Parts: sequence; structure tokens; C-alpha cells
Amino acid sequence: MSKAQTYITAAKRSPIGRFLGGLSKLPAPAIGAQVVKAMLDEVRADRAAIGEVYIGQVLQCGVGQNPARQVALGAGIPDTISCTTVNKVCGSGLQAVMQADLAIRAGEADVVLAGGIESMSQAPYFVRGMRTGNKFGNVELVDGMLYDGLSNVYDNTVMGVLAEETAARAGITRKMQDEWACQSHQRAAKADQAGLFAAERVPIEVPREKAPFNTDETYRADANYDALAALKPAFSKDGPVTAGNASAISDGAAAVLVCSEKGLARAGGKPMARIVAHATAGGPPRELFFAPIAAVKTVCAKAGWDLHAVDLFELNEAFAAQVCANLKALELGGENVNVHGGAIALGHPIGASGARVLVTLLHAMKSRGAKKGVAALCLGGGNAVAMAVEAV
Repeated sequence: MSKAQTYITAAKRSPIGRFLGGLSKLPAPAIGAQVVKAMLDEVRADRAAIGEVYIGQVLQCGVGQNPARQVALGAGIPDTISCTTVNKVCGSGLQAVMQADLAIRAGEADVVLAGGIESMSQAPYFVRGMRTGNKFGNVELVDGMLYDGLSNVYDNTVMGVLAEETAARAGITRKMQDEWACQSHQRAAKADQAGLFAAERVPIEVPREKAPFNTDETYRADANYDALAALKPAFSKDGPVTAGNASAISDGAAAVLVCSEKGLARAGGKPMARIVAHATAGGPPRELFFAPIAAVKTVCAKAGWDLHAVDLFELNEAFAAQVCANLKALELGGENVNVHGGAIALGHPIGASGARVLVTLLHAMKSRGAKKGVAALCLGGGNAVAMAVEAV
């Protein structure tokens, strides 16, 4: 990577709304715009200094032209600024930050806004072939969320079935998955109750509601292993994947402000961290949940870090099977992974998740005085993305 330094000066996210819950009345760009506006206002960033906006979103059907542009204008960013929407499935939000880093290192901008948005609640159903008319009989409604976000496009297998295959191949038992899921909920509840999400979370104004929405709705403070172990399999008859050890369908947004050393003064002044390296890995589409293993190894190699010297990791936790398989292959114990809970507890608004895990990582590093952090996500189609950041 270029020797030029890139910094993150601000990092915020919305509360995560459960499916059809507290954020479901808002389209994804409206959630994102509020997050970005609050973030820029807090650090007193010069909106006119922003050279590019990259926003990730997966479920774009029915959202309108260029969701990134909608976010930018809604946050008060000048209409002269270029805006680009990124779709790299669950890695979209982190890929947006990677694009910001690349633009700065290439000398194309000194300040870039990056993030991700998603309203899974508002993903529409659609009907194919209606432009030529349905001549006879019934028509099929296609679930846009399932088709565009949660199914392997090459064979229409849903992600949960691929998680079961991952568990079988990696030797991950139902017990291991339920234990990890329970820990995720307990960590999220503990972090929230201790006020550790306050610095990263932005209250969201929702139409016709008396007070701003500021609750992570998906974690269960009362989660326990016995209750999770009693849940029925969600996919195959005797499979290990359940609704309890899978991530929650949800709504949310997250964003960061990235800048060069030259751009620091106009982007908040004080950096939280610098971006050290980022990487993409890939493999067969049905083996997507193994892809973070190579991504994490590659990003650590590019950063010049010993993987076991990294202080904190954030993995996307699409399924407990995935994160357990990743930890096993990377020989990580889990003590420093998703320390404030992961997507099983906090939700997985797919276009936002890449930015969300980075935001949570940065704030966890700050609260713990950690120096080195790595964020990584698997994504539909067989890729994975990872980023290494260092506190400054």
C-alpha cells in the first residue's frame, strides 16, 4: 500500500432495529443521513472539504437512485460532491471505507465519508415478467431480501444451509454454536448496560414517534444457554443452525470519516486511528464462511503484524458456525473477538454491517486502550474483506 497515511477521525452508528421494529418506518438512506449528520456535527467537520462519499447498500430495490447521494444530501453535504453506492454484499460498508482509503492514498481526495446502510424491513417483494404481461394463471412474488441478500445466487441455497455445511466441515457442534451465541448476547447486554455504546450510537428521529429511537433491539439481556439449546433447527431436520445462533435480520446504518494528514484539520482534527492495511480474499461461493480466514491472515501480513499480537478483532458473526470455524482455523480463543457482542446479538443489517463492525471495533479499542484491531466479514458469493487499524 502507499506510504501515505490515512486516518479515521469519527465513527458512528445508528441503534440496530429489529426486523419490522423501531427503525422500520425509515428507508435506509434516511437512517444513514441522520447518522452522518450527527457525526459531522459532533466533530465540526467541514462538509465542503469532503471529496467523495462512498456508502454501501445491498437491498437497493425500491430505494431510489444512488442511495449514497441521498445520504449525503440528507446530511447537508454540498450537492457538488461525488457520491458512489457500493454493493459488495455483507462487505459493502467496509468496502466503502476501503475505497475511501484508496482515494486518499491516490491523491484524489483529502477527506472522504464512508459507511453503510440497510433497511431489511423495507426490502420489497417483486414480480418478474410483468412488463410483457401475465397471460394466464398465477404469478410468483419474489422476496427481494431473500433473493438479493440471503441466498447463494449460483444455486439458490439460503445462507443458513451453507452455515450448516460450514459447521459439518469444520467440526463445529451445536453446543459450540449455542455457547458462542449466548456469549454474544451477554457481551452486548453488558456493554450496553455499562454505557459503552453511548459514544458510537446516534439517536434516530422516527416519524410520529415522541422520542428519538436509541435502543439496540435485537440482543437479549436474559439470554442463556439452556434456552438457546432448546430451539428447533431452522433449516435441515437435525441441523445445528437455529434462529438463536444466527444473526438477526435488522435495520441500521454506520459511517466513518476518513482523511489524509493534510485533511485532518477539516475533518475533526483529532484521529481515532489510522488505516494500516486492508485485504480481500475469496473462494467457492458455497464456502463463503471460510473466506474470512484468508482475509484476516492476508491483512495481518500486509500490516506486518503477528496475528496473535492483535489486541481486538471484530468478525461479522453471520452465524455462530462461521465465527467458530474462523476462530478454530485462526487459532484464536475468542477472548478478544467481538468483545461487545456480535451480529447474533446486535443484528446484521447487511449493507451496514461492514461499517458497523469497524465502528464498534474503534470504540472498543478506545474504551480498552487497545492499539491494534482487525475487522473482517464474509460475504455472499465467496469473498471476504478485512481491515487493520491502529490507534493513534
